[in-house]
Amino acid sequence: MPLLPFFRFAVRRPLIVLAVALLVSAGCLTVALNLRIDTDFARLLPESYPSVQALEDLQAMFGGESAVEVVVEGPAYEENLRVARQFIDEALASENEAGEAYFTRAEFEKDVSFVQNNALYFATDAELDQLETYLRDQIEDSRLDANPFFFDLEDDFDDEFDDEFEDEPAEEEIDFDEAYRAIVPKPIPVSDDSTTLVVRLYPSGSLTNIGSTEGLYDYLGTLAAPMESEQIEISLAGRPLQQVIQIRSITNDVTSSFTGGVLTVLLMVALYFLFKFVQQRGFRPVDLIRTPFTALLIGVPLVMSLTWTFAITYALFGVLNLMTSILVLVLFGLGVDYGIHFVGRYAEERGEGKSTELAMETTFVSSGPPIATSAFTTAASLFVLVIADFQGFSQFGVIAGVGILFALFSMLFLLPALMVVFERLKLVHFASDSDEERARAVASHEARPFPAAKPVLAVCALALLGALVLVPRVEFEYVFGRLEPTFEEYNELREKTRRVFPASKKRNPAYIIVDGPDEALAVQQALLEEAEGDTTTTILSAETLYDRYPVTPELQARRLARLDSIRSLLADPFLEASDSADLARLRQASQTESAIDLADVPQYLKERFTTKDGELGRFVIVYPSVGLDDGRESMRFANEIGRIETADGNEYFAGSTSIVAATMLELMLEESPLMIGLTALVVLLLMFLVFRSVKWTLLAALPLLVGIVWMLAIMTLVGLKLNFYNLIVLPAVLGIGNDTGIHVVYRYLEEGKGSLLTVLRSTGEHVAVGALTTMVGFAWWMFSYHPGLNTIGELAVIGIGAVLVAALAFLPAVLQAIER
Repeated sequence: MPLLPFFRFAVRRPLIVLAVALLVSAGCLTVALNLRIDTDFARLLPESYPSVQALEDLQAMFGGESAVEVVVEGPAYEENLRVARQFIDEALASENEAGEAYFTRAEFEKDVSFVQNNALYFATDAELDQLETYLRDQIEDSRLDANPFFFDLEDDFDDEFDDEFEDEPAEEEIDFDEAYRAIVPKPIPVSDDSTTLVVRLYPSGSLTNIGSTEGLYDYLGTLAAPMESEQIEISLAGRPLQQVIQIRSITNDVTSSFTGGVLTVLLMVALYFLFKFVQQRGFRPVDLIRTPFTALLIGVPLVMSLTWTFAITYALFGVLNLMTSILVLVLFGLGVDYGIHFVGRYAEERGEGKSTELAMETTFVSSGPPIATSAFTTAASLFVLVIADFQGFSQFGVIAGVGILFALFSMLFLLPALMVVFERLKLVHFASDSDEERARAVASHEARPFPAAKPVLAVCALALLGALVLVPRVEFEYVFGRLEPTFEEYNELREKTRRVFPASKKRNPAYIIVDGPDEALAVQQALLEEAEGDTTTTILSAETLYDRYPVTPELQARRLARLDSIRSLLADPFLEASDSADLARLRQASQTESAIDLADVPQYLKERFTTKDGELGRFVIVYPSVGLDDGRESMRFANEIGRIETADGNEYFAGSTSIVAATMLELMLEESPLMIGLTALVVLLLMFLVFRSVKWTLLAALPLLVGIVWMLAIMTLVGLKLNFYNLIVLPAVLGIGNDTGIHVVYRYLEEGKGSLLTVLRSTGEHVAVGALTTMVGFAWWMFSYHPGLNTIGELAVIGIGAVLVAALAFLPAVLQAIER
């Protein structure tokens, strides 16, 4: 073997090898400590994507899409008002580390007197259409009510026909309060009981970067603290807070799951080798003392390899993304498997009476190739992911592939060196101490067939056939809300803001940047044509500044004519007699008889159409008619408005965090089947290069292929769906499945016919312990508070467990059938 001289050097000069490894690891650790998790999910897409570029342009021109909401509560209205004004002054004056203002503007006090008398001048055509329809209906109803010969027969038959027509959609009625408040808000955003005020602050930076958003909320918390008192409570709310709370939840879950998982894995490794020693030479108290050192044998080289991996990660990418941040546990689980195989085989060789050097070399020659084959095939299959556009896949492939190769190196060269040192220091003891123990170790490896092969084969075959029927029923979870925990803290804060701002249909808008009124109106017209006549459209409305404020003489004349028409309707004798508060507000709001100059338009009406630099009318705002919590609806909305072509052939792209998220989900779903197929193909090709036989390649791949089929079938039985979070588990299942089949087949070919039971009692035991330790490590995710992270643990346990059963039951039964 070409690497045997290097291995011999590591065994004969272990202190030199370990000293160099420690120095390299210390240097890499200083680099790796600079690594941070980039929480900006927009960076999971290539920068060249139009949705990403549109979002970056939007953030540069407009700032954050959603407002941070500051809730001021107290029994005294005037004191609440004073605190709210002070908070606004300090927040708008604050700057981040780059010297930029944290916020572009604050939304709080508004002078609405001018708008109250001219509100309908600033209404959109759609709102005016709806209003005219409403007024005509009111006039008709009033006339009928005034007719002494009219009888409303519908009232007599309502009950009879309710059931027949209960499924028909009701005609949409005008919501006077919401429509009126869109133009004429409260002068001060205060609750009905005057105890709660809400300030809206619009961030100048990106809201896709959860880290910076979290820092923003932390900063506001420091501003709020000195202003609070026994009478005044200040709470921070808003949509960005939900993302911050969720990321905090994920971070806490990742930290606790990783810590618990790693400690449990190392404990299981230590207990396994204690069991091996007891089995070999009976229970000795000294072995109990040595047990922690057997875990360190594998843990120390593996931690070194992780420092190398993440130093390379920092050099290549500078950060971890949301997908690669869970890589530590994946790499730790796969690396532990390699260590268990090496240490387990070495313990067997030493148990048979071989010297340290001979046992090491025998282990390297016999177990090294299958360990290397497993690692190289897994790493190569992961490197295939580099071609993916979705950065969650491509960066995961690079980092995981490099990490597996470093883990392989550490287990084949550093682990043996550390074992030699530990044996010299008597921290571990693998050798047999008597002829009786050596004879028992040799006898345990006598060739024996696999018992009950036929029943096991029949049961597994039936299970496989049944699973193939269930696999097509596997579903993907599109509803993001089902993957997120219920945050009582956020819900309570949202209820506070809703005392002031009731829930609105207009949420989660997307923005299209334009250069002026002509472009804005052209884009709006293209959007309306897109939605017109389409019963499945996702567009609720497309608004521009010029809907609210007619800029050309033609548009102004048309708006004034509409107001004349509405005044005529309001002057109808049947409405003049009405004392309706809504009609009174409409009469006041329709007083405009001449065009209004732009300078006279209140600033708060212009603010949402104003850039950071004060430019007006650079946006078309598109509101979805569907809930974007459902990924399918989110993708439909993104596909409908993501790219707009106007009548003159110009292209425009919509920007919003929801469109980026939809693009990311669509790309992930599109690339997943291709990536899985390519990785499976690479695994099979590399296996073929090792075994040089189609037969043995397919047998080595059997646990992986069958295990995945069983995993998918079990998912349908227990109601578990694939989702954005647990798709990342599939590489781990791939690595374990690849590992188990290669080791069992390689050892079987080494031992020869009739050795299946021996293979299972040796290599099979190592495979089982390696898989079980990884399963237990991932099982910690099942205790996460976050439902999405729960599914990572559930899918990993199911998948690795299914592969393990296929490797230790189905594969041996097939091999025994081939023997016969």
